[in-house]
Amino acid sequence: MSDLASRHCRNGADKLPAEQVRRYLEELADWELSQDERSIQSTFQFDNYYQTLSFVNAIAWMANREDHHPDLEVSYNRCVVHYSTHDAGGLTDNDFICAAKVIALLS
Repeated sequence: MSDLASRHCRNGADKLPAEQVRRYLEELADWELSQDERSIQSTFQFDNYYQTLSFVNAIAWMANREDHHPDLEVSYNRCVVHYSTHDAGGLTDNDFICAAKVIALLS
């Protein structure tokens, strides 16, 4: 994997050009671009509710450290994670940094 997971989010990040978005997506297994190309998302499956909520809590801890928070859809054994930088009106480096950190949580 790239160095994305070792980087940290920064305030005031600029919206990325489409070419950079596509390059970053190549580095992030199982993440996909939304139809409107303003967010990325990935679905994570678990065996039970406890594992799902443990994952959600780990994301919450990381998101607070990075000061960049995802939208989450949580059910019994599944969590869909969505990243977008609303202030920038689309995707920034911060979204891909946090997506890489989510992957690292599971390794």
